[in-house]
Amino acid sequence: MKRILLIALLCGAVAASAAPKTASVALHPDRSRTTINKNIYGQFAEHLGTLIYGGIWVGEDSTIPNQNGYRTDVLEAMKKLSIPVLRWPGGCFADEYHWMDGIGPRENRPKMVNTNWGGVVEDNSFGTHEFLNFCELIGAEPYLSMNVGSGTVEEMAKWVEYVNSDGDSPMANLRRANGRDKPWKVKYIGVGNESWGCGGNMRPEFYSDQFRRYQTYCRNYGTPLYKVASGASDYDYNWTEVLMDRVGNQMNGLSLHYYTVTGWSGSKGSATNFDMDSYYWILGKAVEIEEVIQKHIAIMDKADPRKRIGLMVDEWGTWYDVEPGTPAGFLHQQNTLRDAMVAALSFNIFHKYADRIQMCNIAQVVNVLQAMILTDGDKMLLTPTYHVFEMYKPFQNARHIPLDLTSDEKTIRERQVQTLSATAATGTDGNVYVALTNIDADNAQQVSVDLGGISAKTISGRILTSARVNDHNTFDKPETVRPVEFKDAKLKNGVLTVDMPAKSIVVLTLAK
Repeated sequence: MKRILLIALLCGAVAASAAPKTASVALHPDRSRTTINKNIYGQFAEHLGTLIYGGIWVGEDSTIPNQNGYRTDVLEAMKKLSIPVLRWPGGCFADEYHWMDGIGPRENRPKMVNTNWGGVVEDNSFGTHEFLNFCELIGAEPYLSMNVGSGTVEEMAKWVEYVNSDGDSPMANLRRANGRDKPWKVKYIGVGNESWGCGGNMRPEFYSDQFRRYQTYCRNYGTPLYKVASGASDYDYNWTEVLMDRVGNQMNGLSLHYYTVTGWSGSKGSATNFDMDSYYWILGKAVEIEEVIQKHIAIMDKADPRKRIGLMVDEWGTWYDVEPGTPAGFLHQQNTLRDAMVAALSFNIFHKYADRIQMCNIAQVVNVLQAMILTDGDKMLLTPTYHVFEMYKPFQNARHIPLDLTSDEKTIRERQVQTLSATAATGTDGNVYVALTNIDADNAQQVSVDLGGISAKTISGRILTSARVNDHNTFDKPETVRPVEFKDAKLKNGVLTVDMPAKSIVVLTLAK
């Protein structure tokens, strides 16, 4: 009898632990004021590792299927992602890059050593024409990161003239001689990159004067330029203070870089071989960006209450140790369900501050850091992070819907982090989109969503999850982590009930 009672108690305990957690979300469509700039879903391509060569560009003579030198599989995958803006050529590489080395016949272009990333020889076969033509092919706006660290004012001014002038000018005629008649009409230019570090080790006061000088000679040529100043890293609020004070309305945007990384010395941990403490630590570091954003925005708001200057988070994402057997300077890392969580959590935060945040560029698009795509020779796969970007496409240029959220919490990095994250918006198609992320690796959550008067005729959804948080896609098994149809959402009396599995990301479409 005692044994039967003990078994019953144990079964009851198991059943209790298996019971889903509960969470609630309340949407406030009447408070909707801001549009989520599609450029928040921007990408970043640096001359680093195998991102450009082997990732995007293989050349016209390659046995890998290609379109004018661009590998076809990557090209089509990037088109499907609806990439709004692509930043190039760096990163640290930008402040050692001299653009005139990358134009004209490829066989005549001078080589250089990429001292930032592995000391490999850069042959400049992928330059201005190759990049800007690629942007046209995938439908993305180009964002040129220009050389302030080792470049000259004249060099930057001539680059802008080369890509944008349609007149009878020296650089426009040089572009025509190189095979491009009409200008590309580039809008976004970055005046230097990480000028506090690899871009020149400048003090903010000195960089402020440099920015004022360099941007003066970047003419519009019929295309109004959006000039982005090299902003702070992470917690350097003084840099933002100084630039807002000394540069002010001479810049259109101010960048911010924030990496989800354990630190800059020693091991950063494995991308795939990690325990649950590491899983939650990384997610805690990811959501800490909200506090960083809030503090930088508060500084910007004092000097620019009308929010004319955009905050551009033009480098963000996870950073781990490189994959075993790959060069240290190539920053090649795998990508797991944990990284998908980081992407979803980050978007949910970026949306909340869409009145100030005008662009974000994840690092980086192919084969480097938190990549969308991995390649190996003629093989290609899509990562879990790619799938999050694809699932979140309806949020591009959507009208943000504020919300309140209550959920269970976990103590991570000495702070309380909610186990549920959410965002909502009215898409350009008129449908309402709700995205939910359950970071709890062990517990399902039953989520109650008060729609605040929003009516819907049909509900559909997709879910991204897997058996383990370190699951990832390989060339042998490229679909281990992929989105599938989600059917556990029901609407009754204006309340949406969603049964979310543990460690899952769900995007719902409420069609009118």
